[in-house]
Amino acid sequence: MFKVSPLRKRQVIGSVIGVVLGAVIFYVLTLDSAEQYVSVGPMNTGHQELSCFACHADAKGNLLQQIQSNISHAVGAREHGVDFGTQDVTVDNCMQCHDRANDRHPTHRFKEPRFKDAVKEIDATTCITCHTEHQEERVSVVSADYCKNCHQDLEVENDPLDISHKAIIAKKQWSTCIQCHDFHGNHRYEVPEKMSDTIPLKQIQQYFDGGADPYGDNKKYQALSQEAWLESLEK
Repeated sequence: MFKVSPLRKRQVIGSVIGVVLGAVIFYVLTLDSAEQYVSVGPMNTGHQELSCFACHADAKGNLLQQIQSNISHAVGAREHGVDFGTQDVTVDNCMQCHDRANDRHPTHRFKEPRFKDAVKEIDATTCITCHTEHQEERVSVVSADYCKNCHQDLEVENDPLDISHKAIIAKKQWSTCIQCHDFHGNHRYEVPEKMSDTIPLKQIQQYFDGGADPYGDNKKYQALSQEAWLESLEK
C-alpha cells in the first residue's frame, strides 16, 4: 500500500478546499443580491433600478469555450478573441430602451462620411462617449462646448436671439448652446429669445451631474423601464 506523505496530503486537501471555495464564491457573486458588490460603480441617474443583465448579457458559449478561444487568440491561432463572461455593452443595448424617431442627434447619423472629422474630436457614434455608465451622473463629458465640432458654419435666418448666433460663434461661446437647446431634442419647452433668460451653466452642470432637469418634465418620449423592456422582448 502506498504511503502518502503529510505534505502531499495537505496539498490535496488545500486544492480541494480552494476549488470548493472558488465555486462557492463564483456562485454567490452571480446572485442578483450580490450585484452591488460586483458592479464597478454606482449606476447613472435614471438607471438606478436596472439589473446588471439589462445591459450585460451572457457571452456566447460556456466558460471553458470562452477561455479556450481567448487563449487561441493570444497565441495567434485565432484571429479574434471572444467576450468573456458577459458581452461587451454597445450602442445597441442603449437603443433597446432609448431609441426614438425624434432624436435630433441619433448616433447612426454620425456614421455618415460628412461627420468623420467631428467624430475624431468626439465620438458621437456611441452613447457611452457622453454617458459613461457607473459614474453616478447623467452626462460624463468634461465640457459642454461639443457643438463646435459640427456647427462652426451655422447661419440662422431671422435670428430671434437678442445676441445673434453669428456673434456667439465668432466669440466661440460654444458652451452657451446647451443653455437653450436640449442636445437630443426630447423636451417640450419655449426656447428663450434673450441670453439673460437662458439656463445658467451652473444648472446645466448640475443636471449633467445627475441633478434636476432644467429643461422641464414635459418630454416627447420616455425611455422604457426594465419591466417594459422585458415585455418588448416577449413580443
